Amino acid sequence: MSPIIGTIIALSAVGSACFFAIRSMVKDKKAGKSLSCGCDCKHCSGACHMCSVKKQ
Repeated sequence: MSPIIGTIIALSAVGSACFFAIRSMVKDKKAGKSLSCGCDCKHCSGACHMCSVKKQ
């Protein structure tokens, strides 16, 4: 019975970590933040979509 409890605890920890990571990504996406563009225009010369939206 003991290995089953350890497996359940480990799966719960991994599952909760995944849940919070995905929740954080969804909240960032809704707030307009993105992993693909940090609006650091000195690196992309302002050619990305987010930088053009930011200028308007």
